[in-house]
Amino acid sequence: MGRTGHASDGEFVVSHQPVLLTETLHQLMLQEGGVYVDGTTGEGGHAQAILQTGPQVKAVLGIDWDPRSLETAQSRLSGFGGRFLPVPGNYAGMAGLAAERGITEVNGVLLDLGFSSRQVESPGYGLSFQMDEPLDMRYDPDGDLTAEEIVNTYGERELGQLIRRYGEEPRGMSIARAIIRERPVATTAQLASIVGGVLGRRRGQRVNPATRTFQALRIAVNDELSNVERGLDAAVGLLVPGGRLVVISYHSLEDRIVKSFFNREAATCVCPPGLPVCICGKTPRLKIINRRVIKPS
Repeated sequence: MGRTGHASDGEFVVSHQPVLLTETLHQLMLQEGGVYVDGTTGEGGHAQAILQTGPQVKAVLGIDWDPRSLETAQSRLSGFGGRFLPVPGNYAGMAGLAAERGITEVNGVLLDLGFSSRQVESPGYGLSFQMDEPLDMRYDPDGDLTAEEIVNTYGERELGQLIRRYGEEPRGMSIARAIIRERPVATTAQLASIVGGVLGRRRGQRVNPATRTFQALRIAVNDELSNVERGLDAAVGLLVPGGRLVVISYHSLEDRIVKSFFNREAATCVCPPGLPVCICGKTPRLKIINRRVIKPS
């Protein structure tokens, strides 16, 4: 998301277009009287667009565990009154969060995975190597684990495997050894410098060499991949028959989880190969509507 805009039922002012907005609305197939969950509300761009379709959409439950983002969304969508329900929390627990507000089923769920540009550009998150600030990386300021704790307490093997797995960084072990040599590591600039010292930077290389390491730490701090798995399952449990689940993913780790979940839940049989007849009795919970890559218009 970007800077803040404001809206009412009669006007729609967006200062920065959220990702895949047109495509998201098309895939959700908004229903008259429908209730929707935006599990990753951020600053409210997608929720605003859903509500802007008119009074036929009854409500949007807007979940986010970043209080700064949710506060912005609440202000931005104040003109919609009770149709926007801001909910502090993690989308992985959306079933319980919805039930607390008397909602037991919804017509659609949107999950826009990843982080917003504002979180990278704003001080206090520790997500960017473009600012020198404490190594935090928590979306939820009340979270227990920080990136600083990881880089200063994990052993070489554990840290290296984390960077390789979550950052898909082939030289994760070399980076881990360099980090341990330089401990304590307290700031984003210090960490970026250490990683850059290991990987170097080729002429013309646009992506900072520390990008994958920062991704790995961010994913670990916020338990992002586990949240995706639990959030998908919770979303399907909330949907009415014929409801829509729309997921926007940004990197291969998320994408693999989403595709695997969809394929598993859409399967009609999970019997071992070679059985002459199906004996599992599995009933699909999902039907995959789209199998092609959807790119921004």
